[in-house]
Amino acid sequence: MPQAADRQAAERPAAESPTAEGPAEKALDPQAPAGLDRRTVRTRLALRDALADEIRATGDLTRVTVTSVTERAGVTRRTFYSHFKDIPDLVNQVEGETIADLRVLLADLTRVTLDELQAALTDLGPCPGATPILTYFRDRGSYLAPLLGDGGDPAFATRIQSMAREVVADRALDGIDLHVLGPLFDYYLTYAISAEVGVLLRWLTSGMRQSVDVMARIMTGLMFVRPGDLYDRPIDFDITQFACMMLAASGDNDASSPQDSPAGASLTTPAANRPKEDKR
Repeated sequence: MPQAADRQAAERPAAESPTAEGPAEKALDPQAPAGLDRRTVRTRLALRDALADEIRATGDLTRVTVTSVTERAGVTRRTFYSHFKDIPDLVNQVEGETIADLRVLLADLTRVTLDELQAALTDLGPCPGATPILTYFRDRGSYLAPLLGDGGDPAFATRIQSMAREVVADRALDGIDLHVLGPLFDYYLTYAISAEVGVLLRWLTSGMRQSVDVMARIMTGLMFVRPGDLYDRPIDFDITQFACMMLAASGDNDASSPQDSPAGASLTTPAANRPKEDKR
């Protein structure tokens, strides 16, 4: 956001210094010190909400300025600069807090076994761990929707996807023969993660018309829908045979190794993993 950053730099008072609110300089940062006073928390939340309102009003994050945010939040620019360097810093801290929270929720999701997932699907229920993730977005939709929407930060969704891959990497690789499935599995994970993030953003930015429970079931079910299923013409596909054919076509030297193939999983369903206790 270079243009916005230039305007914000021009707005900064020449002789500013942190005020008494300064001890909590990173309240929105996941590594911020605990024990922040209520005034500091209220101020930072007001600035966060004002940021979201300004994105909605302007339709473009790059047009949001420190002046517009502080006027909407009812605080001075001096107060703003006692907490954040500029608008990009405010955005980065809000996103950082979100990424840290989602990291914990996704870690819980990676503990779901295939047996547990099968049981949920049999009951037409959501994947265990999906509901808390969607609840998190619903409860914070007032500011996450603008940030993740068309006028927000286009890099935010990418950061969420990258974090998801990091969190579930080891679990996703459990039980996978990378010599055979490595290249295909890597692309599948990219597809699955981007698809579910896209569905999540569609729900979030279109008003969250479905309840959390319904949306969790939809997102779980979507991962198992084959194109033919929608037209009552199921298409059978032997993934192992296909992967072996691709391996033979590319040659053994092109097969991925565990070190070469990144891994990840979708936001609301675990990666193709096998419970450790089931390994022979």
